[in-house]
Amino acid sequence: MATENPSALIADDLRKSYGGGRGKPPVHAVDGLSFTAETGTVFGLLGPNGAGKSTTIKILSTLTRADSGRAFVAGIDVAKHPGRVRRSIGFVAQKSVADPMDTGAENLVLAGRLQGLSARDARARATELLDRFALTEHATRQVKTYSGGMSRKLDVAIGLMHRPAVLFLDEPTTGLDPEARAELWSEIERMTAFENMTVLLTTHYLEEADRLAKRLAIVDRGTVVTAGTPEELKNDLRGDAVIVELTSDGDPFAALEALRRVDALSEVGGDGRTLRARADSGAATLPHALAALDAAGVAVASATVARPSLDDVYLRHTGRTLTKAQETAQDAALENAS
Repeated sequence: MATENPSALIADDLRKSYGGGRGKPPVHAVDGLSFTAETGTVFGLLGPNGAGKSTTIKILSTLTRADSGRAFVAGIDVAKHPGRVRRSIGFVAQKSVADPMDTGAENLVLAGRLQGLSARDARARATELLDRFALTEHATRQVKTYSGGMSRKLDVAIGLMHRPAVLFLDEPTTGLDPEARAELWSEIERMTAFENMTVLLTTHYLEEADRLAKRLAIVDRGTVVTAGTPEELKNDLRGDAVIVELTSDGDPFAALEALRRVDALSEVGGDGRTLRARADSGAATLPHALAALDAAGVAVASATVARPSLDDVYLRHTGRTLTKAQETAQDAALENAS
């Protein structure tokens, strides 16, 4: 039976662990993760690789079962009615599902037929989506000849063929160049306006989450550390960010000590040669910060003042920047693969 809750997506204390292997302890991929997403909106899960975003999508899309907790998609209990959930969702995975030897049009028609559309309806829907994603002139080309951006647009179109109530986009722009990424963002924005569906977007790109998500949850080590609209999360960090980049011979430890002695600065921290702090008035405080560093004999390469960003939000709640967390995750993945 469908839940009466109007939320399109509900994750309630989800947990999922995998065996560590080779004598290693279990990996807690999802560790008490909870969020809700409103119908007809884009909800973002923001975090580095390994934070639990993809595992969460796999649970919600019935590709794996949670060890505990509850999940509802389009009002349907995922554990009790997985078949009904599958008929209600579209899924765009990190890797393309299109057959590279078939044309774009053939891939779309096949997807529609697999979802139960008649041949006529599948062709009509394929034509509609090819036009929407600016792929009409490439419809009869084999997908293996498509650029990365064109392939990702086709993947999204495939996920939309049967007009799902909920669309999962798992890291949809990973590997794309900035121009192709921006183009796909525009297509996703237009798509949500046309389709009036709920979209769950996972990403490790700050700008992507800020631009596309009406609400988002920041995920770290398998749990949600904070959630809200991008503006709410940024506005919760009062004041300005003061960012100082040291020269190659600058001493980060001496710099941190110097900045901590500046009364107008708070939340002073560092990541290598990049130091960050907060101030009620960054422009007025920056000269005092630079004077303190000069007095400590620390050479500065650059210094900037900026309004709060989602990276500042991530830093506040996790103790490290998202960029640093992503680098750490990539290093760990390489080590595990070796």
